[in-house]
Amino acid sequence: MEFVIITGLSGAGKTSALHAMEDIGFYCVDNIPPLLLDTFYDLCDNSVDKRMKKVAVVVDMRSGNMFNELADLISKCKLSGKRFRILFLDTKNETLIIRYKETRRKHPLASEFSGGSLEKAVELEEELMKPVKIISDYVIDTSHMTPKQLKERVTNMFTHNAGDGMLVTCMSFGFKYGIPLEADLIFDVRCLPNPFYIKELKHKTGLDEDVRQYVLGFDVTQQFVEKLISFLDFTIPLYKEEGKSEVVIGIGCTGGKHRSVTLARLLNSHFIENNQQSAIHHRDIWKA
Repeated sequence: MEFVIITGLSGAGKTSALHAMEDIGFYCVDNIPPLLLDTFYDLCDNSVDKRMKKVAVVVDMRSGNMFNELADLISKCKLSGKRFRILFLDTKNETLIIRYKETRRKHPLASEFSGGSLEKAVELEEELMKPVKIISDYVIDTSHMTPKQLKERVTNMFTHNAGDGMLVTCMSFGFKYGIPLEADLIFDVRCLPNPFYIKELKHKTGLDEDVRQYVLGFDVTQQFVEKLISFLDFTIPLYKEEGKSEVVIGIGCTGGKHRSVTLARLLNSHFIENNQQSAIHHRDIWKA
């Protein structure tokens, strides 16, 4: 049975993630009380209904004080032999505040403060969520993601069977938009020749063959790639031995359109060719 617990900060995209899980065949339940997790898991595990063998549930601050016990409940479930994965959706505080102000929705913890301070509610939730974030198998920073990008990321993550082993996600990004919080490893490729200054390539991306040929056509790029792959081929098995569910490799250039995309694609192909479960995500490729 596949059982996934989706949690994270309010406004970080849990609903979009749950819709993505439903689209790929998971039976989904939103806002389940933490105290019912153990019982619901057993019901699904003992069910003869095939639909109950791929399940995703959302547990978050809407449960009120019951949520404070989630980390302990998860630990007890694991000790009892239950197998599940935890997806944590994270977002920068300033981004959450903007999202709440745009939608005019009330934060679940706003009533904890006089005047319903949104800023203090967001800060409190971040603090309360830390114990769960630490034990999560996957962490996705949605600060710079559209709902469509989040759905694509979740789909790539969970279309692989739980028994297939660790997933490597190759993520291209632009440093001008910030470093991805969920990246385990970050490599700066701004030292490589930049197609941005070539008139014919400026408005293209690393998905275009002529951009790819330009970036990879320099000796310095080939040397960089050789050393990078050598390092990753040594490092990735070590993460696997530690029991990691996912390793996120961030490849960053200035805008996240040319060099980072090219090298992320190259790494993704390398891993797949070597029978390593791998997915790719271009965070900033379509940004202005």
